[in-house]
Amino acid sequence: MTVRQNTIWERFLSPVFRLLIDEEGLRRYADSIDWEKESDRYRRDDVTIPSYYSSQNFHGVTNGYLNSDAAVTYDPITQYVLPPNESIVRQALVDAVKVKPRRILDLGCGTGSTTLMLKQAFPQAEVIGLDLSPYMLVRAEDKARNAGLEILWRHGNAEKTGLRDASFDLVTASLLFHETPDAVSLAILRESFRLLVTGGQVLILDGNQKTLRQLQWLNDIFEEPYIREYAAGSIDANMGAAGFEAVRSQDVWWINQVTSGVKPIATENVRQYTPTSIDNNDLEGLGSPAFGIMA
Repeated sequence: MTVRQNTIWERFLSPVFRLLIDEEGLRRYADSIDWEKESDRYRRDDVTIPSYYSSQNFHGVTNGYLNSDAAVTYDPITQYVLPPNESIVRQALVDAVKVKPRRILDLGCGTGSTTLMLKQAFPQAEVIGLDLSPYMLVRAEDKARNAGLEILWRHGNAEKTGLRDASFDLVTASLLFHETPDAVSLAILRESFRLLVTGGQVLILDGNQKTLRQLQWLNDIFEEPYIREYAAGSIDANMGAAGFEAVRSQDVWWINQVTSGVKPIATENVRQYTPTSIDNNDLEGLGSPAFGIMA
């Protein structure tokens, strides 16, 4: 896919955001880190960067997230593009957790904003943040260290993590799916299914697909190469196709949504997604060690 040139972001929004953020402070921070040395600590030889990720610009940043500029500027910009407030939107995912997680995997964790909130909400849980960009992981580690939080950061592809089957009670992804083709999103959900214990929960926080379908102009504002494909799709349907049950999407301030699914006990004969097959408000009724209930 060809990267669009002269986007609305490049022409209008980037100059506006430059007025809102502390560029000098960001420059000092960027210069304080040897990004190549630090990112090398995370790079894994067994991780292949997919072309849909490496061949695109995201948010007007050349080469997307595979550079230190993206790691430095992501947080200052994101705080202004998640109305009404970034923390409120991310907290919606944390509030949607229905399991009692012992191990949590945050896919596409980026600079770790949601990962840190999950660790703060569940301090006894082992929390892992996984991302394709080692530069983003350097920034995430720095934030966790400053917050006094012990989190494991791992370089990896959410489609194929290389982690053990049934090794997590909770798998999450925040603002990841609108930056991936629909087929990749489905692959990530299938990988999440594999990684979860029976009764484990998956939570996806991202843009509200119903809203994005109604606001085509909004899709042109930021340089997001896959957002139209995301808007036309259905996370609910993909969750069902991946085998999840109790699938439910909740609007978050109209512009975002949190979608939840549960890995059913009887995985041998997984039913396809039907909205009325299980009481969406009674996830504990499924019975799971993750809920403290043995099947």
